[in-house]
Amino acid sequence: MILEHAVARASELGLEALSIGQLARELELSKSGLFGHFDSKADLQVQILDKVTEQFTRTVIKPALQEPRGVPRLRRLFENWLHWAASKDSQRKGCPYMAAAMELDDKPGPVRDTLVQAQRQHIYVLERTLQLGQEAGAFDPQYDAAAGAQEMYGFILSFHFYKRLMQDPQAETRAKQNFERFLQRLTQGVTS
Repeated sequence: MILEHAVARASELGLEALSIGQLARELELSKSGLFGHFDSKADLQVQILDKVTEQFTRTVIKPALQEPRGVPRLRRLFENWLHWAASKDSQRKGCPYMAAAMELDDKPGPVRDTLVQAQRQHIYVLERTLQLGQEAGAFDPQYDAAAGAQEMYGFILSFHFYKRLMQDPQAETRAKQNFERFLQRLTQGVTS
């Protein structure tokens, strides 16, 4: 319960702005009681990121992995990720990863290390999805899977910027169009 609330607040305020005292007040708990769950603010931040990773895996990655290799799996992964980035539900007010990335990109330490590890895992999933699609004969075997993963991640980052900050009503349409053009390049010349 504490971490669920902390994730929601961190996605809204950022990791740095969140404090154990603030969480204690909002959850109507004693500060010392709440502090017993976390050794430090950095420990709280790491546990928030671990919780976000658990949520992301459950809602974005695992459902996509149920799809057949190739276009269906890659499309589902992309669509799930867009939904994640655009979310404004009671649990999250956006993507905690994006907020954390802005705060931590030049700040070494265990919190940044946790964020980088999570992002590497997500990028690996993109790259591996492309590789498995190539092995299944769905994608051009000459296509550089690492470059494709970076390009897809770029679509997601761009979507986040245009949807959340710029509040552009066409952001999702353009992101999906970019993805479809990417798929055309990826499947060009493939006969399956």
